[in-house]
Amino acid sequence: MAKVKYYYDSETLSYRKIEANKGYISKMVLLITLSVLLVMFLGFIVLSQFLKTPDQLAQERELENLKLNYKVLNKRLDESSQILSQLQERDNNIYRTYFEANPIPEEQRKAGFGGVNRYQYLDGFDNSDMIKSATKKIDVLSKQMVVQSKSLDEIVSLAKEKEDMLASIPAIMPIKKEDLSYVASGYKWRMHPILKIRKFHKGMDFKAPKGTPIYASGNGKVVLAQRSATFGKVVYIDHGYGYRTIYAHMSKIATRRGRKVKRGDIIGYVGNTGRSVASHLHYEVHKNGRALNPINFYYGDLTPEEFLAMQIAAEKEGQSFD
Repeated sequence: MAKVKYYYDSETLSYRKIEANKGYISKMVLLITLSVLLVMFLGFIVLSQFLKTPDQLAQERELENLKLNYKVLNKRLDESSQILSQLQERDNNIYRTYFEANPIPEEQRKAGFGGVNRYQYLDGFDNSDMIKSATKKIDVLSKQMVVQSKSLDEIVSLAKEKEDMLASIPAIMPIKKEDLSYVASGYKWRMHPILKIRKFHKGMDFKAPKGTPIYASGNGKVVLAQRSATFGKVVYIDHGYGYRTIYAHMSKIATRRGRKVKRGDIIGYVGNTGRSVASHLHYEVHKNGRALNPINFYYGDLTPEEFLAMQIAAEKEGQSFD
């Protein structure tokens, strides 16, 4: 039981009972409560700097994971850029050189990435530099891949054209070596056997028996197959790329105008028609309308030794048949 306390009242000259001040106690209790709550709130704020919620922890893990992915992405972009650089070097120095195409300038491969700040919209983030670096690498790599892809498309087209050109250029003798008697006259000035004047011989005369097969020396299209006063039964083949061949004095034509022929196809047979004095084949090679020495187009048939022997025979002032 609580003790009862008294105090002496000098006015009434008597002892009076001390009554508890309930209002004061309530204020003290409220003040203490507020103080405790304030301490708890401040403590929560301080602890919150060190203690994180599960959501915060999950977000931080996700952010770290994104940073790691960006680092891996940047590394792979660097590796891809190195591989593309090697391909670009081979493209310029090997592929395009082989197919006689101009190399692609470095400025063209990397054009469109200088000057204005095209990545300004990525500023203001905590990891802006990392994001901008990866974005720029992707853009540059994409641009270079487009240029390289177009270059490879061109190389494929050139390769197909080169293959077609190599198959079209006259590259074999129009008469097989085993069927050939000898070279009667070469690409040179000589005395014409009928006109009895010195005249330039624009082709080569191959002496062979009548009926010996004559072969197309390259892929092409027959543009003329008929009889003429000078060449007798003659065939003209257009090989494309500026090349044209003439096969004259045939005994029989084995093709027709407009027909496409392959190298090695029989187009006629050796004869003595037209302005000719003996059975033989007169053969010419033209490039862009200009007659060339046919002996330079037998690389598909002759060994170096055979070529030298034919060259010597063609230069001799032997019998001319047309």
